Amino acid sequence: MKPSQEGFEVIGVFNAGVARLDDDVVLLLRVAQRPVNDDPAVVLTALYDVSRRELVTKKFSVSDRGVDFSDPRLIKTTAGTYLTSISHFRLARSKDGIHFEVEETPALFPATAYETFGVEDPRITVIDGTYCIDYVGVCASGVTTCLASTQDFRSFRRHGVIFSPENKDVVLFPEKIGHRFYALHRPVSPLFGRQDIWLAESPDLVCWGNHRHLFGPRAQFWDEAKVGAGAVPFRTEQGWLEVYHGVDRDNRYCLGAVLLDGDEPWKILARSTEPIFEPETRYECTGFFGNVVFTCGLLHEGDTLKVYYGAADTTICYAELSLQETLASLKS
Repeated sequence: MKPSQEGFEVIGVFNAGVARLDDDVVLLLRVAQRPVNDDPAVVLTALYDVSRRELVTKKFSVSDRGVDFSDPRLIKTTAGTYLTSISHFRLARSKDGIHFEVEETPALFPATAYETFGVEDPRITVIDGTYCIDYVGVCASGVTTCLASTQDFRSFRRHGVIFSPENKDVVLFPEKIGHRFYALHRPVSPLFGRQDIWLAESPDLVCWGNHRHLFGPRAQFWDEAKVGAGAVPFRTEQGWLEVYHGVDRDNRYCLGAVLLDGDEPWKILARSTEPIFEPETRYECTGFFGNVVFTCGLLHEGDTLKVYYGAADTTICYAELSLQETLASLKS
C-alpha cells in the first residue's frame, strides 16, 4: 500500500467498512501512515493543518521524561495527547470479495478542524439507495463521529459531526423503525469509567436524541472491560443481529453478537456468553496493537456472515461464520 505522499510510510491497513456496489464488493480501508523517521532519538507524527490543507510533521524527543510513549498508538504529553499515526480512507474493489484492487489516491482525507488527527473506522450503511458512511474524526478537542454519504464512491458529501466527544463505534440501522432512524453508539464516561453501548434515534440521520442505555461490559466475561458496536446490524427472522467487539482486562479484543427486538431495538433478546470469533493466529496476536480482531463491516448472504476485520491494527482479514450457528450460540 502506497502512502498518500512522499516522506510517509504506511504502518497499517485495517478496520474497513464494506458494501456491495453493483457487481463489486467495495472496502473503504482505514490507512494509517506516519512520517518516515531515520532518527532513533525522536518520534515523529503528523497533523492535518486546516489552514494550509496539508499534513505537517511534529517531533518529540525520546529522552523527554514528560512524554509517555508506552501505548504504541499514542504520544501523551503535558500539553495534550497525539496519535502516533494519521489515517485516511482508501477504496478497494473486488468481484469475488477476496481479490481486491486498491486505488492509489485517498477516497476521504482529513479535511476539517474535527479531523486534524485523522479519520478512522468507517461503517457503511445503505439507506434508500444512498451509502451512508459514519466514521471517527479525531482532533485535540476529542473523538467525534462524523457522517458522509455517496452514491458511487467517487464523490462524497460531508454532513458534519453527528455525535460529540467522546463518542465512537457508531453504526446506523439500514432502515427506519417506526418512522425513525436508529443508531448504536459508544459514549465514554470519564467519571465512572464506563464504555457502554447506547441506542439513539433521529428523524434525519443528523440530529440524534432519545438516547437509551443498551448494555455494557460484564464482570468475568470476555467483554468485561468495554464494548462497542462493530458491523452494521441486519434484520433476521428473530430480530436485529449486531456483531460487536468486547475487550477483557488484558486488552484482548474479540467479537460477539447481540440480538435486538425487530420492532423495539432497545430490547435485548439474547447475547453472546462466549466470543463468536477471537484472535488466534500469529497475524491477529502480533502487530501494531496485538490480540485484536475488530470489525467495521460484514456481508450477510444466506447463512453466511462474510466478516471483514482488522487484525492487530495492522492488516485486513476475512472470515466466514454461520448465521444459524451464531444465533444458536446466544443466550437470553
